[in-house]
Amino acid sequence: MAEPERNPNQQRAPRPHPTATASTFLQKIQTHAPNSTQVLGFLTLFVSASITVTAAILGFIFFMPLILLSSPIWFPVGTLLFATIAGFLSACGIGIVAVAGLCWMYRYLRGMRPPGSDRVDYARSRIYDTASHVKDCAIEYGGYLQSKVKDAAPGA
Repeated sequence: MAEPERNPNQQRAPRPHPTATASTFLQKIQTHAPNSTQVLGFLTLFVSASITVTAAILGFIFFMPLILLSSPIWFPVGTLLFATIAGFLSACGIGIVAVAGLCWMYRYLRGMRPPGSDRVDYARSRIYDTASHVKDCAIEYGGYLQSKVKDAAPGA
């Protein structure tokens, strides 16, 4: 490939010496290299994790017959325990929501303007407007039907 044309007034940037590049690269590696304390900590973590995984696998292998033989007992007990805990937590959650709702209603009825009360007021006004509109339509429609009944039976 041909080199692009250069402006004769433009100078080329000097290239760094190859040994200078290598030494800066080694310096970067040395600044990011872990010290002996970090290496020892990593090795300790690796060894303890390996021992834990090995012990868990061996325990699973040795206790598998006991687990299989006693599973007809553990499954119903676990199911009952799960259902009991789930029911208790659900009851507590429903109680907390009920208390929070009652506190909000108390504050709203006392005029303390709890969060969201503006939306309740807006919904109430929309419901009132809609009910008034339906009432007006019913009155108009009722009058229309009565006039039709008189047209159908003039003597009635």
